[in-house]
Amino acid sequence: MAEQVVAEDVASVREQREALKQQEQARAGGAGAETTAPAAAPGRDQPLYADRVKVYPRKVSGTFRRLKWAALGLLLGIYYLVPWIRWDRGPNAPDQAVLIDMPSRRAYFFFIEIWPQEVYYLTGLLILGAVGLFLVTSVAGRVWCGYACPQTVWTDLFMWVERLVEGDRNARIRLDRQPLSAEKVGRKAAKHGIWLLMAFLTGGAWIMYFKDAPTLVAELVTFEASQSVWLFIGLFTATTYLLAGWAREQVCTYMCPWPRFQAAMFDEDTLIVTYQRWRGEPRGKLKKGENDDWSKRGDCIDCKACVAVCPTGIDIRDGQQLECISCALCIDACNDVMAKIGRPPNLIGYDTEANQIAQEQGKPRPRWKLLRIRTLFYALLFVGVAAVMLGQLLFRDTLDINVLHDRNPLFVTLSNGDIRNGYTVKLLNKTRERRAFVLGFEGLPGATMEVLGEPAQGQRVPLVAEPDSVATYDIQVRAPRSQVTGETRPVSFTLTDPDSGETVVYDSVFRGPER
Repeated sequence: MAEQVVAEDVASVREQREALKQQEQARAGGAGAETTAPAAAPGRDQPLYADRVKVYPRKVSGTFRRLKWAALGLLLGIYYLVPWIRWDRGPNAPDQAVLIDMPSRRAYFFFIEIWPQEVYYLTGLLILGAVGLFLVTSVAGRVWCGYACPQTVWTDLFMWVERLVEGDRNARIRLDRQPLSAEKVGRKAAKHGIWLLMAFLTGGAWIMYFKDAPTLVAELVTFEASQSVWLFIGLFTATTYLLAGWAREQVCTYMCPWPRFQAAMFDEDTLIVTYQRWRGEPRGKLKKGENDDWSKRGDCIDCKACVAVCPTGIDIRDGQQLECISCALCIDACNDVMAKIGRPPNLIGYDTEANQIAQEQGKPRPRWKLLRIRTLFYALLFVGVAAVMLGQLLFRDTLDINVLHDRNPLFVTLSNGDIRNGYTVKLLNKTRERRAFVLGFEGLPGATMEVLGEPAQGQRVPLVAEPDSVATYDIQVRAPRSQVTGETRPVSFTLTDPDSGETVVYDSVFRGPER
């Protein structure tokens, strides 16, 4: 009988709820007992902080648990293996496929190279991530939180270690209640030691995305890594250990902003983890040897298996709650119980509010609407942003120019009356080849350029930029006094690649004395 299978879980849940109830009564000053004492003044006797009731999730098996293991393995595999993938970019270029090279101010993603001036690609990726999250949430609830969120992935991994060392739910509860002993100290020390090792590997893997992976490992093994590397590895180790090992569901409940506005993404056709109240109520215990007359009662036997496996410690039968991360482990636990008592599965399952209302009213099951205004809007917005980014990436220039006008002095009057302005010109060569350019100056008749330190001068001057680099030149422009008709004159610099014909223009000003 199912009650025998989950008897220990029921007792544990009952004890936890009784302890929580006693804490709440104590905070309320003995609420429920007769008293004539005046109510406590707000902020004087009532505590502002509620102690955490530790959650002990029970091991569960089933379809959704297998999906979570598959997602965990895939995501951790990507996280730890991607820094080791090589990609040949030619001489004098990093060969790590995915790398954010802070000293060189470059970001590499296989064949894509992002310069600091192209930080808008990061903005586009953040927009895609947000819109994609909105779309997925409107279709299937918080599946991101339940399967792909880093907090969920690493918490699952840490909890697996905890079960391996300390045992399942009831064994862990008993261990925590035991007085201090050699066995308890040994198990706790082993668990936290493995946690710290996994946290260290997590922090080290994250640094590999910012520094060549083989080089970093060699430096760590020989203790030749810089202080900044050790500092950031220590920082990420500490945060991983704290959040995945200790905070756990507290991060989802109190630190993460997403649960606060997730309801705005839901509608009546969103697939969410749902308890079928119309089928499960009235609930009640199923005693051994009792006649299974299901016509007078609901299918829920109040075994609380769904509560025992929940990583955030909620009761899904109370309806949608902020703490629910849609991991669907309660579905696996409930289906296991339903199979044991011979009832249909999915008393708890993924369903829509529209279908639940129809079932409760005895109406036919409505057709699930995947394409609706909300999902179409998010999908079109996602495709639109992705198309703009792709177009920008495919047709982006391989060269760029930046011109900075000298500020001290703004201009110089030469002995023959000519006016001279100074500029700092930076040429961005985004290719892996050395390139020769021609720089032109337009907008001021009779003006000529001179490149300091170079023999080149005239209205058009040759300039060179090394592969994948920024070439900087100091250029002076002089113009006849008769052509300088005001304090500022709009001009432009034109940079041309004679071989490819590619041209970029930078608008600037030429300054002179007041008329």
